[in-house]
Formats: sequence, C-alpha cells, structure tokens
Amino acid sequence: MGKLTVLSIRAALKTPGRYGDGDGLYLLVRGPGQASWMARLQHQGKQRDFGLGSVKTVELAEARELCRQYRRELRAGRDPLVLTRPVKGMTSTFKDAATEFINGRFSGAALSAAKARLETYILPKIGRYQIQSIDAEMIAECIRPVWTAKPETGRRLRDLIIRTIRHGRPDGPLLEATLAKAVSDRLPRQPSKANYLALPYSEVPALVKRLEAKGGIGALALRAVILTAARSGEVRGANWDEVDLDAAVWTVPAERMKMRRPHRVPLSAEAVAIFRAAEAHRRVGTDLIFPSPGGKVLSDMTLTKVLRDLEVAATTHGFRSSFRTWAAEQTSVSGEIAEAALAHAVPNAVEAAYKRTDFFDRRAELMAAWGRFTTGGGGKVVPIRQGDAA
Repeated sequence: MGKLTVLSIRAALKTPGRYGDGDGLYLLVRGPGQASWMARLQHQGKQRDFGLGSVKTVELAEARELCRQYRRELRAGRDPLVLTRPVKGMTSTFKDAATEFINGRFSGAALSAAKARLETYILPKIGRYQIQSIDAEMIAECIRPVWTAKPETGRRLRDLIIRTIRHGRPDGPLLEATLAKAVSDRLPRQPSKANYLALPYSEVPALVKRLEAKGGIGALALRAVILTAARSGEVRGANWDEVDLDAAVWTVPAERMKMRRPHRVPLSAEAVAIFRAAEAHRRVGTDLIFPSPGGKVLSDMTLTKVLRDLEVAATTHGFRSSFRTWAAEQTSVSGEIAEAALAHAVPNAVEAAYKRTDFFDRRAELMAAWGRFTTGGGGKVVPIRQGDAA
C-alpha cells in the first residue's frame, strides 16, 4: 500500500520537495502548480530516474502502475525510455493508434465497449509506448491477469491489441498471424467452456425471482441474459436502436456477435417486460439499454458480483448451458433450433451453406416457453413442428 493519498498530495503541492510513495515512486513538487511523478529504479547496478508525467495529467493510481510497469521492463532487459521514444518515421503511441483504430472501425455500443476495454485493461499498461515497440511479451503481460479468470475478455483484449498493431504499423498485416501465436504461446491454457459453472435449469426460476426482488441495473441485465440466452457482452452492449419491443425482436449487429453475423433474438413477453423496465435506467448521452451509473457499458464483473452477492455458484455464461439442457430435456424442439437460439455456428461449412434460414418463428416459440418456465409460468414441452425433429 502506497504512502501517498489524494489528500496528502493536495497538501504536498503547497510545499516544494520530494515525497515518497514507496517502491521507487516519488512526487516532485517544484513550486505552486509545478509537480510531477518520478520513478527511481535500479538497472544494471545503477540508479536511474524516470519521469512519469505531470500530476495534472497522471493520477496516483496510474503513476503507481507506470512505476511497476517500468520496473517489469527493466527486469526483462528492456529500456522503458527506448520503448516510449518515437521511432524515426513512426510517431504514434499505442494509445494514439488504438484510438484512431476503434473510432474508424466501431460505432455506438461497440465503440463504447472497445473504449472501456482500452481504458480499463490496456492503456494503463502499454498506452504510452510507441506502437512500433510493442511485442508479444508485452501483450501477454498486459492481458495475463484476465486471460484465465475471464477467458472471453482476455481473447477480446488480445484481438483488439493485435488489430490495432495491424492497423497502425506498416508491417502490421505481416505480423498479425505470428504475433497472435507468439502471444498465445506465452500464456497458460484457458479453461474450456465445459468449465463454465452452470446452474441446473430447475433452479433458474427461483433465481429469476431473487433477481427481480434484488433490483438494480446489474440484476436487470442478468435477467435479460437469462431470458434471452444471449452472451453477457451482447446484453451489456445492447442499445435501444437494436430493439423493437412492439415486434418483440432484438437484432444484434454483426460487429457485436462472436460469429460476426447479425443475429435476430425473438423476445418472449417476459423478456420484453425486462427491456421495458430498463427504460427507467435511461441516461443522457448514451443509447445503452443497461448502462453503468457512469453511462458506460456494464462490466462483466458487475453481473458476476450480483451472483456472488446472492451466493449462486454459477457463471453468467453458464446460463446458456442451463438453457441448452432445458431445451434438450424439457422440450421437443430439435438440437438444430436450440443451437440457432444460442447463435452457435453450424460446424460443417457445406451444411451451413444450405441453412439460409435463422428459424426465427420456431425460435420464438422456444423462447416463449423458456420465458414462461423461468418466471414460474410453466413452459414444459414445445410441440414439434414439421421439420423440427432431430
């Protein structure tokens, strides 16, 4: 724990001097309004000082992270000053390149989600480095903390970094494939989807009632995840122009889908009620249906915390498994329809070419039954329509 606090920094700014936070981090105050951060670290047996920026632009938490990051680079035999120094003909930092990339590639909720990932996980660690200096080891260290704890987030972070490099470096397209493999080789194996804890479907209705009683935007979003059988990120990033509540359909754009294809989600009456309840949480400046208090995309941890608070031994992703098992054991629809409801890819490319339909009407019947079941209204057995048999 560092010695400095926000209050002690405010007091220190009145008196010139050097104020230590611990672990080599110092606040240098030269006069009124003139203060900056410095990291004093050992390198090859010598003491070196590294400027980390003005206190006006670099907050305490960021300064601590930069100090730790510089120490890691030195231990790895890399010079932080070289990594942050512009390369001849290349003047973009990773932050500049990433900002340009996401603003040109994404829009709406997808842009908000990309910004949130950058600001939360990536920029504090590698944002100030020149994009030309980013290598596989640095990428791996950046995403290691979430790689196994939140596999989907880890993969999205890796892909965002590598796509930024592809966009921002002349040799980016040539590096893309080898860089992705080199990063993966430096990281532990991620848990398989089978390791996502799923709540037995028989216990889902009771949980939905508890979530309704709990209230709050996190519980509301989690109810939407359960009722739609959608992925957490698809629900958290959903915005109002994607839904037609009168028609009871939610169209997730391709850019927000794992398979990069648009997906129409039929909304049961119970799911529509959840989306209408979300209207009370509308915030100025955002179109998100389930916004955080700050108007940004809810983090996956928000939904995880709801489950932890209720002492539920399951993951958010696991509710898709709960739905799939229920569909197999309690309805008469084919596996093909159930898989389509989950927006899973058809494994055989030739078979996929013949399946031009998204089975919307049949999925609507299935989701209506799921909605009734999860809210205590029954929903056991969806009749087989011609062509539904597996």
